[in-house]
This record gives sequence, C-alpha cells and structure tokens, in this order.
Amino acid sequence: MEYIGIALAFIGAALAVGLSCAGSAIGVGTAGQAAASVLAEDPNKFSACLILQLLPGTQGLYGLVAWFFALLKLGFFAGNIDFNLSLQMGLMYFAACLPMALGGLLSAIAQGRCAADGARLIAKRPEELSKAIIMAIMVEFYAILSLLATFLMINGL
Repeated sequence: MEYIGIALAFIGAALAVGLSCAGSAIGVGTAGQAAASVLAEDPNKFSACLILQLLPGTQGLYGLVAWFFALLKLGFFAGNIDFNLSLQMGLMYFAACLPMALGGLLSAIAQGRCAADGARLIAKRPEELSKAIIMAIMVEFYAILSLLATFLMINGL
C-alpha cells in the first residue's frame, strides 16, 4: 500500500503515452489503408498520401511529451523518485495525464479517418490536397489542447 501513490502517477504517465500511441497507430493505419488504395491507381500521388498518413502520428509524440514531463516532475530521470508519494498526489498525477491519454487516443483515430477521406479526395481531385490537409489538421487542434491541459495540470503539482 505504501507505493500506491507513485504507482498511480506512473500508470497515468503510461496511459498518456500508451493510449496516444495506440490512437496514432490506428489513425496512421487507417490513413495508410486509404493511401494504398489511391496508390494502386496512381503511384505518383505517393507524396500527397504520405503527408496525410503522417498527420495522425503526432498524437503519439504528444503523448511521449506528456509522459516525459510527468516523469521529469516525479524525479524519475534525476534518480530521486519519492516512492512514498501520497495517494492524493498519485491520483492528481493520474488525473493530470488523462487529457492527453484520452484526447490523444480519440483525436488520432478521428484524424486518421479524416486523412483517409482526404486521400480518397485527392484520388479524384489531386488539386484539392491543401484542403485535405487542412481538414485533417483541424483535428490536430484538439490533440494540442489535450497536451496543453496535461502540461498545465502537471506543472501545477
């Protein structure tokens, strides 16, 4: 029972990176499947498809930033972890990591779907690539807000 606080904090940090990376994997995979279909018809659209496929991968990076910041605040990298972190503090770290965990997961999946439809758009109308990118980037805003919320909450602990 004495390590429950630090365990909760570590679980929160792990969820921030793990769920964000899982969402990115799903999103990148979804966009990649659509891109492969486009490339089967026109291999010259590889660059455009690659840009769209890469976009949902950013949430995994944001999750890694949140994980790193949480562990930095917990003293992990300096080797001075407080293994007697209180249950209340552990819960606060856990809660602070949830915006990135859930926001990263869900926004990456949504962005992957949007990017997949963008790939289908450029299959028929290649001149609309910028619009496809802008539509997918709109989802990115919510991943950034999730990272900001997690960052500010952890910074306040």
